[in-house]
Amino acid sequence: MTTATNKEELLIVKEQDVVPLRNRVKEYGVKIGMSILNQTKLITATSELVRNLLKYGGGGKVIIESVSNGRDLGVRVTFIDKGPGIKDISLAMQDGYSTGKSLGLGLPGTKRLVNEFDIQTELGNGTTVTIIKWKNG
Repeated sequence: MTTATNKEELLIVKEQDVVPLRNRVKEYGVKIGMSILNQTKLITATSELVRNLLKYGGGGKVIIESVSNGRDLGVRVTFIDKGPGIKDISLAMQDGYSTGKSLGLGLPGTKRLVNEFDIQTELGNGTTVTIIKWKNG
């Protein structure tokens, strides 16, 4: 069972909100003693998902939490938007798929950077993506 401690919510409505979010996520990783490599993976995944939140969801909120699962410590980041939703999740989760004509990691690349990845979407009601990067994962 995963339990959350330290929790904060950030509103993401413009590109300028991205850097403060990345910094906060890094601080959470540092606080639990996460390696530089795992911090980098977590921050990279966060960057990709927050850009999706802005580009496709029109902004939204991001929740950052310190989590533990027995002896494991980690950082959970949840991205919530009220955008149009994702029409075909299985397609969106395929490598190389992009609606934005970008060379970003996309959802599958982001999923590979973290230990846990969950996506919930409803057409017309938005998308919620939750990631967890464990300290030793």
